Amino acid sequence: MTDRSVHTTVEPTDVAGPAAGTPVLRDRLATRIIAVSLAALALVLGMIFSTLLLSWKLEGAGAAINDAGSLRMRANRMAIELEAVRAGQSDGLREQMAQFEDTLARLREGNPARPLFLPNEPAIREQLARVTNQWRHTVRPVLVADAQGRPGDPVGYLAMLPDFVGEADALVRMIEQDNTQKTALLRLSQILLAFLACIGTAAMIHLLYLWIIHPVRNLQGGLHRMAARDFSVRLPVETRDEFGQLVRGFNRMAGELQGLYFDLERRVEDKTAELASRHRALASLYDMTTFLSQPNDVESMCRGFLQRVMGQFNADGGSLRVLNPSEDKLHLVVSEGFPPAWHATEHCMTVDACFCGDPVRLGVPSSHDLHAETPHREPATFPCLRLGLAGLWVFRIGAQHDVMGSFSLHFHAPRNLPPAESDLLETLGQHLGVAINQLRLSASARQLAVVEERNLVAQGLHDSIAQALNYLNLQIQMLADAVAAGQLNDVRAVVPRLRRGVEESYQDVRELLANFRTKLGHGDLKLAIRDTVERFQHQSNVKVTLRFNDADGTPMALEQQLQVLFILQEALSNVRKHAMARQVIVDVHDGADFTLAVEDDGRGYDPVQMLATDQLHVGLSIMRERAARLHAQLHLHGAPGRGASVRLMLPADRRQPA
Repeated sequence: MTDRSVHTTVEPTDVAGPAAGTPVLRDRLATRIIAVSLAALALVLGMIFSTLLLSWKLEGAGAAINDAGSLRMRANRMAIELEAVRAGQSDGLREQMAQFEDTLARLREGNPARPLFLPNEPAIREQLARVTNQWRHTVRPVLVADAQGRPGDPVGYLAMLPDFVGEADALVRMIEQDNTQKTALLRLSQILLAFLACIGTAAMIHLLYLWIIHPVRNLQGGLHRMAARDFSVRLPVETRDEFGQLVRGFNRMAGELQGLYFDLERRVEDKTAELASRHRALASLYDMTTFLSQPNDVESMCRGFLQRVMGQFNADGGSLRVLNPSEDKLHLVVSEGFPPAWHATEHCMTVDACFCGDPVRLGVPSSHDLHAETPHREPATFPCLRLGLAGLWVFRIGAQHDVMGSFSLHFHAPRNLPPAESDLLETLGQHLGVAINQLRLSASARQLAVVEERNLVAQGLHDSIAQALNYLNLQIQMLADAVAAGQLNDVRAVVPRLRRGVEESYQDVRELLANFRTKLGHGDLKLAIRDTVERFQHQSNVKVTLRFNDADGTPMALEQQLQVLFILQEALSNVRKHAMARQVIVDVHDGADFTLAVEDDGRGYDPVQMLATDQLHVGLSIMRERAARLHAQLHLHGAPGRGASVRLMLPADRRQPA
């Protein structure tokens, strides 16, 4: 018994409609299993009930055989009792007749309690009726008459007894024969029941294989194939039961996993390509940043930039132009892949003369197919098109919001500009703009530093050599007048003054040269201060006490160290020129805050009088300018006859590390 009513193959997408939901009651696996089990149970119970009923009837028929056999015995017993009655020895005939009547009644009516059943066969019933009628109408009247001793009966009981016993014996044989047939039928039914049990077991195993084991094995096979990443596996939908729903769900899951797997592969490939592109972009940015950070002039930097960009994007030509804002023109700095004549004709153009100026005017990159642009413009407008370069990418060079120029990449065939490459080229253009701007700022800073140092040098020369030369000029005039007048005494007085003036000028020049040649390395401030103090002692013969405390200090930036050293040199120079001191104390405290103090015991000065007469010394102005560069505080103190002091204090928040 197999269920092959449905045998269709459903695609994974065929999950809509009633088949996709819960199966109907008649198609459920539980319904079929319960129905088959109930049918088998009903059949088995029917067979068992029939065998029980048959055995019950056999038991009743056996009791009927016993009672029917007892009719023969009681008939003979009544003959014996009849003789005893005639002889006057016993009166048990009535009891035997009553028992005979009871036996006939039990055979006729049956007794379920014993049990006792007469087989329900017409012949047996007719034979029992014949025995009963013969007893009632023939044998019993004769037996009663014989017992009463009434003479004249033609036939006596003893004469009827053989025929009557023969009828009872026939009834017994008929019951025994029927019982034999039912016994054979019982054995046959038992054999049939055993056969049906074997057939039912085999059928149940077959049905369980078809309904459960076979679908489970199919699902297991599908799962093994799916575990081996064969997501194209699909199972045939053979039933509408729960396993059919499982198969449909498996097919739908396989389809979704197949889609997800291939989509995941595509995503992995896309992500790998994206990461590779980002890696190339980062490598390009790193290489370009490394190159732009090297010390180069503008032309070398622009040429290296253009060569690297062309090599990365396989460009056939390239050019780089710098904007002149005052003229609104683009000047060609470098070009690659073009003949020299092209460079000579394209060295300068207005911003709106060509596509190369679009990023400068519009602020966005652009890509062009020059073949497609020729219907709108004259072919002569595109010199690069005459050279076979039909594809053009143009990007701006700028730092933040400042536009400094543009660079272009040329290709023999037009090429699309992907967004990722456009972003990378824009970033590279910004890096180049920052590098160019840095060169400009560095040049401006160097120029400003040179101007400031020239100003300080001029002030120093004016304060020292210029005044000394002016003094010497006056002395020479006085010498010329004395010589012309023949006043030898005046000549003798002027010559020593000239010698002293020349010696002082020589000392000033040596001091300035020594100061200009001062160089510092990281952490050399202490050594430089000691050298400056020793040089001052050698030049002036003034005793100097140096106290240097650098227990908690870290090296300052070289620029700040130089400014501190210049202030110290200027302070000592003022002491040598003007103080006439015998002793100088230099106290340096290099902690979180840096402090420099220079004190002398010279003749000092009156600050109020100096400010009132506008006689502020040029050296003091130089020290104040250098302190302003440091963002430090400079305090000058002096009193007539009590010396002077210079105190420089650099706060920790203004201090720059080396």
